[in-house]
Amino acid sequence: MLRRHIPAAAAAASLLLPAQALAQQAGGGRLQAIQSAGRIRIGTTGDFNPMSFRDPASRSYRGHQIEAAEQLARDMGVRAEFVATDWRTLINGLQADQYDVVFTGTSMSVARAMAASFTIPWGRTGFIPLTTRRNAARFANWDALNQRGVTVGTNLGTTMEQFVQQALPAATLRRVESPARDWQELLGGRVDASMSTVIEAAFLTREYPDLVSLFSDQPRNPIPMAFMAPLQDPVFLNFLNAWVTIRQASGFFAEIGEKWGVSA
Repeated sequence: MLRRHIPAAAAAASLLLPAQALAQQAGGGRLQAIQSAGRIRIGTTGDFNPMSFRDPASRSYRGHQIEAAEQLARDMGVRAEFVATDWRTLINGLQADQYDVVFTGTSMSVARAMAASFTIPWGRTGFIPLTTRRNAARFANWDALNQRGVTVGTNLGTTMEQFVQQALPAATLRRVESPARDWQELLGGRVDASMSTVIEAAFLTREYPDLVSLFSDQPRNPIPMAFMAPLQDPVFLNFLNAWVTIRQASGFFAEIGEKWGVSA
């Protein structure tokens, strides 16, 4: 009796799987599955301007990483389907096959590389703190942040969180869970500083005049930025690496970097 029920149950379960997962199970790999489905699923956070953010009017995704993802889809001859995720569950979504690749402005880290594949870097960034104008004189240098009584905000699951833990151990770390952002805690007076990237800090200080960047000429933790893909699919990763190389040589990344104020 049990043996007769297994094929039917398996068949029913297979109907619930996306086309990508079915093709991968059949041994075709992710690249073939994407081509067969006619779409590539892009995981993105939508909270990292100018990399990935929601347009207030249309609610559609915009930004440097969105344009890169759309170009990838055009080059592959498929459509880009954006899947909302957050920093805390970014890798979980890859592992659960919720999306094929992450385009949201991820920087590389050893911890992430143990759980997901990184493409070759498309650019680099570094970390600088943000604070409010009224507090700017309080922090003359990096050491002034690494003090008891100083609270530094970061978003949960980001490389900035790891950096603050390691580089500013005397400060109090306040972790902020998406969709809230660490700089919102700063504007609300709940932290003394927040840790940002050179890329995002440039946007935030233009958008919010009360925010100022600290030590812009002394960024810490220079780190490559790359796209993330699932582990154990060398064919798909090789394709993505080739695509990054081709598009770097064509000037595409320089072009969208200039448009969005992102230095690669």
